[in-house]
Amino acid sequence: MAILLCLAWSGAALAAGPAAVRKRVQASMLLTGTIEVTPDGSVAQYALDQPEKVPEAVKGLLTKSVATWRFQPVEVDGKPMAAKASMSVRVVASPLGNDNFSLGVAGAWFGEGASRQSDATAQTISYKKRQMPRYPMDAAYSGVQGIVYVLLKIGRDGRVVDAAAETVNLRVVASDEQLQVWRRVLAEAALTGLRHDTFNVPTAGPEAGKPYWVARVPVTFQLNGGTPAGYGQWQAYVPGPVQEPDWADKDKLAGSPDAVPEGGILLAEHSLRLLTPPGGS
Repeated sequence: MAILLCLAWSGAALAAGPAAVRKRVQASMLLTGTIEVTPDGSVAQYALDQPEKVPEAVKGLLTKSVATWRFQPVEVDGKPMAAKASMSVRVVASPLGNDNFSLGVAGAWFGEGASRQSDATAQTISYKKRQMPRYPMDAAYSGVQGIVYVLLKIGRDGRVVDAAAETVNLRVVASDEQLQVWRRVLAEAALTGLRHDTFNVPTAGPEAGKPYWVARVPVTFQLNGGTPAGYGQWQAYVPGPVQEPDWADKDKLAGSPDAVPEGGILLAEHSLRLLTPPGGS
């Protein structure tokens, strides 16, 4: 853990800031892989995409946590079935004080089946026309970086009906008042860009025919010269509060927002449903 935490706290974002906020800074890594679930909802096995790059302490944590996971059984024509799906897991190292830290699984997300059907692209959401959100100049000049996790309500015509920032994780240390301002600035920039996007909506499978779809999109604001964390590497950030809009059914939202893999758009209500805490019971 000493080696892991040296990596965790080496970022420039941790160089200065109020002590109270600094204590909430987390070192985080996002790991992807696949998981197989038995008909009764227990885990048959799981695999990481690049296990050789993952610290042994983290692999040990996942082994213990995954063993406790239980999922809502997947049914086909009323019969429970085994299932295999993509998986991403957010692991964090959180400060406890006196140079002590805790390692835990903060969230998980489970996507579509790993075995793709020929019409798989017609069963999910994809970009039709995409406009990259603009980096707010005041945030760029101030060195503010972060990730905005956005919930989109997409209509049958593929246009955005509504949008809301579910949470904003920042890579800067400042007062709570300043962090609130920067979260709002990045969130507004992300929402402005995404509202101009259009999407291909599901035309086959269980998602077809709905009046609208709820999707999650992570939007990363990273300055030129910034290096994204590689697989199995730590990255420091200040986690933001999670807020769901009125039009999103919290009971149907699948997984944790900051466990969604970057670089795409994912149906927020379409995945294996974990019934137990991701960090284990």
